[in-house]
Amino acid sequence: MAGVIDLRVVELLAARLCHDLIGPVSAINNGAELLADEEPEFVADAVLLIGDSAKKASRRLQFYRFTWGFGGGGLTGPAPDRLAVEFFADSPIRCDYRAAARALPLDRQKLGCALLAVAGEALPRGGRLVLDVGALGPEVAAHGDGSGPSPEIRAALSLAVSTAELSSRTVGGYLAGLLAQAQGWRLVVSDEPGGFRLAAVA
Repeated sequence: MAGVIDLRVVELLAARLCHDLIGPVSAINNGAELLADEEPEFVADAVLLIGDSAKKASRRLQFYRFTWGFGGGGLTGPAPDRLAVEFFADSPIRCDYRAAARALPLDRQKLGCALLAVAGEALPRGGRLVLDVGALGPEVAAHGDGSGPSPEIRAALSLAVSTAELSSRTVGGYLAGLLAQAQGWRLVVSDEPGGFRLAAVA
């Protein structure tokens, strides 16, 4: 992505990443403490807790490394579709990453993953996300209960806020807006029966 990003955006992305990792990392620490117990059932529980939590932390790190950190060039980790599906594996959200989206250049799949992250937050009770290709580029159709992205997220997606107004909850939407802008697009949210759609328009 060309251009300079405000330091506040970087700080908020770092804060958001830490927030999303603190849960599974803390669980790993708790599991390690349980290993010190000599009761066999506690040891077995600890091993399960550490394994599950480590897997969750790894999935989140790999997804965010591509979505927030990929700067072009060759892909060094799993394919984006696998990253996205595994990112939602421990949530009540099912992610459908369509073949047309998998065929997009990596910079556009990066935008697609950023849209998936934003859309997933707007489905707190679960649902289904479909990443496909729209008229211009990647678009996400979200199906589930709720009113869709908050007004603050919508404003961030459209870059209609200053960086001073951003928070760790809205910075992901703002970054998605920047990724779209770098490709000559802007992002819009369309409310639909039973869900909403995030798409790029000219």
